[in-house]
Amino acid sequence: QVQLVESGGGLVQAGGSLRLSCAASGRTFSNYAMGWFRQAPGKEREFAATISMRGFTTYYADSVKGRFTISRDNAKNTVYLQMNSLKPEDTAIYYCAARRMVVATLAHEYDNWGQGTQVTVSS
Repeated sequence: QVQLVESGGGLVQAGGSLRLSCAASGRTFSNYAMGWFRQAPGKEREFAATISMRGFTTYYADSVKGRFTISRDNAKNTVYLQMNSLKPEDTAIYYCAARRMVVATLAHEYDNWGQGTQVTVSS
């Protein structure tokens, strides 16, 4: 198991930026593909972005492509989500997730989750 703790959420105006961080502990971080998911009130958890173990491969949901950037620093056991040009519809709890080896875009394919961090975008 790997333990995950997100930070960096908050309230921002539309068009603004935030950077989320997810600190990992407990296992060898570089053995895990990492993902960011989000869940808005009354909606299912949805995929936002994922990054491979070494950071060479990334995938994004169409809704965030071109605005969000996922990255990782294996020396710091941390994955980031840079969010630019934020929209009110980006308002959600953002969760960091980890799975062994291969990237994935479905929530049920991840078995390690953080507690989430709230992002609120005002219009």
